[in-house]
Amino acid sequence: MAKVKIVCDSSAGLTEEDIQKYNITIIPLTVMIDGTVYTERETITNDQFPEMMKNAKSLPKTSQPPIGKFVDAFDKLGEDGSEVLCVTMMASISGTVHAAEQAAELSKTKVTVYDSQTTDQGMAFQIVEAAQVLENGGTVEDAVAKMKDVLAKSKLYLAIDNLKNLVAGGRISKFAGALSSLLNIKVMLQVYDGEIHVIMKGRGTKAIHKEWDQILDEMAKGPKVKAIGISHVQADKEVNRLKEGLAKIYPDAKIIVRETVPIIATHTGLGACCLLYYTE
Repeated sequence: MAKVKIVCDSSAGLTEEDIQKYNITIIPLTVMIDGTVYTERETITNDQFPEMMKNAKSLPKTSQPPIGKFVDAFDKLGEDGSEVLCVTMMASISGTVHAAEQAAELSKTKVTVYDSQTTDQGMAFQIVEAAQVLENGGTVEDAVAKMKDVLAKSKLYLAIDNLKNLVAGGRISKFAGALSSLLNIKVMLQVYDGEIHVIMKGRGTKAIHKEWDQILDEMAKGPKVKAIGISHVQADKEVNRLKEGLAKIYPDAKIIVRETVPIIATHTGLGACCLLYYTE
């Protein structure tokens, strides 16, 4: 039976251990800062990016991987007769999935492209579960079914501290951005159905803390949690508060905390804090 190999874009919040263990191929996205193009995981790290963004003359510009990068990877991985399962971030924030689909048509390898309908560690949850299915002899169809099941049981909440980047990137109107700065408005977003939804707008940090407390209460009362992650953009204070709240509910849980990738940090801006988890 042909082997199935996993490919994903660099927005996936996989640990280096997961990447090595399941032999996952990462296709990097790029970000341009003041005219210089940087490649995620190659010429820029997640930890380096926030300071570079802070000191940039203008908002960095992000780009999906070129189709050729996907074609080359697919062809190489299929040389031994293997199939490829390619997992991408959600289509609503990047055209990566469409580049992968076009590459799959051009490749000599049999490729299945799957839109995870999320990103960051939420995407990683799906990929790891899919890798385990494949490791145990499952098919691509089995792996995709597992990812859909994980997605249905996943939550992604994102607190935005400053709307400046969302305004500059054209995600919200300049008027709304100016108003938020004037009134110190904070926003809580949630990703579901492959889209970003505003679930709370409030004045000041207290509004965000109240929302986080309600989310943690919802977690405590809900199904058993399998994995938890926190991704952020220089939001150490908020991360520590969130970790303390989670530790009261899940004292033995391993929580992966990471600076998010440049392509996401560019849109969320400094101070953004994201909680991701999935349940049984």
